[in-house]
Amino acid sequence: MLAYILRRLLGMIPTLFIISVITFIIIQLPPGDFMTSLQAEVAATGGGQDAQTLEALRQRYGLDQPLYIQYFRWIAGFPRGDFGYSMEWNAPVWDLVAGRLAFTILLGGLALILMWVVAIPIGVYSATHQYTPADHTFTFLGFVGLSVPDFLLALIYMVVATLALDMSASGLYSSGMQDAPWTAAKILDLLKHLWAPVLILGLAGTAELIRIMRGSMLDVLGQQFITTARAKGVGPTKLLLKYPVRLALNPVISTIGGIFPQLVSGGAIVAMVLSLPTVGPLLLNAIMREDMYLAGSMLMVLSLLGVLGVLVSDLLLLVLDPRIRMGAGSR
Repeated sequence: MLAYILRRLLGMIPTLFIISVITFIIIQLPPGDFMTSLQAEVAATGGGQDAQTLEALRQRYGLDQPLYIQYFRWIAGFPRGDFGYSMEWNAPVWDLVAGRLAFTILLGGLALILMWVVAIPIGVYSATHQYTPADHTFTFLGFVGLSVPDFLLALIYMVVATLALDMSASGLYSSGMQDAPWTAAKILDLLKHLWAPVLILGLAGTAELIRIMRGSMLDVLGQQFITTARAKGVGPTKLLLKYPVRLALNPVISTIGGIFPQLVSGGAIVAMVLSLPTVGPLLLNAIMREDMYLAGSMLMVLSLLGVLGVLVSDLLLLVLDPRIRMGAGSR
């Protein structure tokens, strides 16, 4: 198993390298660069930038160099934690991303836990009570959760919280608490504002996992070894937890690598609606402004989260399923 883990960790290096190349190419596809966007913005306000100033800025940020030099200049600092310099904010990328990334991981992690806690029991119950009124109800609610956009839920929450409940619905802190030192009062205030975005972000994923868990459970319940174990007198609770649930969790665990980056990137509009200090709005603005180093570095961070999520899901599958563990050990 240790050799398998080492192979997976080493395999992350070329994967991230390929992702960095693709990310850099995609960022360079739109015509112009940050200086072009800056010049157009200044011109729209009635001002202007002389050519010498723009050329000096291009030289400062290396935009006058060939693309391959810009790429290697960008990735050269990755091993030591240097992700470049934001042209718009005139600050190191990591200083801009670090705080937002912590809140992003917190929201995404809590949303993922909520999805598992809610979806797995409902999926198991729905599969073991197939075509009952409860199953139809959960199926209907699941389709509703998949079809309603999360930003619409955020807007509804803002209206209800502001007009009906007379409470603050934006941000993660009350007024005056954001810059306060970390105390018990600030932590409680954060928790008071945290539940709503976690619930909104996790709703669509919960509905999806319910469908996955239900379908996987139905597949396992119809296999012959379940019938054999039932014929040998294995109790219903032990039979359900030891075999079908354990095997049906495999597809659910396999979704970790894709769900977490989706929560981060897909929650950008929700973060803008609720004024959340996550990387989503910053990433969207960086892409629109063609801030190459900021946008590229955040996309690389999201890709790293995705690769780590796949690694975590694979390790959990090794622990959960002995068939996978034996197969990994034989290689």
